[in-house]
Amino acid sequence: MALTCLFCAADNPAGVLVCGNCSRDIAVPGSLIEERDELVRRRNAMKEQLADARQELESLRRRRQRQAS
Repeated sequence: MALTCLFCAADNPAGVLVCGNCSRDIAVPGSLIEERDELVRRRNAMKEQLADARQELESLRRRRQRQAS
């Protein structure tokens, strides 16, 4: 899989550490990848919690509307 340089958008072979076009560092440290993965997990968990809260809120609104009728 080719790596695209974030600085000049040049395609580079997989596994290279430096862009062959602009000589910028394109390697991503494993710790950053782990941190990103953890943030993605947390974001997904928060999205699920938000969806649950919205569903509960909608349920409460419907219940209130029925009681008011």
